[in-house]
Amino acid sequence: MSDDDHQFESKADAGASKTFPQQAGTIRKNGYIVIKARPCKVVEVSTSKTGKHGHAKCHFVGIDIFSGKKLEDIVPSSHNCDVPHVTRTDYQLIDISEDGFVSLLTESGQTKDDLKLPTDDQLLAQIKAGFDEGKDLVVTVMSAMGEEQICSLKDIGPK
Repeated sequence: MSDDDHQFESKADAGASKTFPQQAGTIRKNGYIVIKARPCKVVEVSTSKTGKHGHAKCHFVGIDIFSGKKLEDIVPSSHNCDVPHVTRTDYQLIDISEDGFVSLLTESGQTKDDLKLPTDDQLLAQIKAGFDEGKDLVVTVMSAMGEEQICSLKDIGPK
């Protein structure tokens, strides 16, 4: 067996997982959970008593952090659930293109051009109005499980 027998495909990420396990009984309201392969913010948790066959159950109601859809799941409280790694990053808005993509400035001075404008009409109107007025805008981008979306906006004054 030589070293040439093994071919490994290189991946772009560092092998970090998109989720981590957490016991269902320890997940609280306003936390995050993966329901039906979607990252959700928990809006309601109710725990049932132990039945005659053993496990107490946790009933989770969550709202998808990207689409806003309501999702539900029931899990035994002693079992593990997937919890997404959710990060928020601030970027300065540089430009809005005609095809609905935004150009953002990162902390390191690089540009990030792969994000679309948000689907939320109110936030979309605020971003477009502020940009047209020539204000310096900072957008907050929420990312989880390989998806990213603009979730809020801050005005840091005129240019």
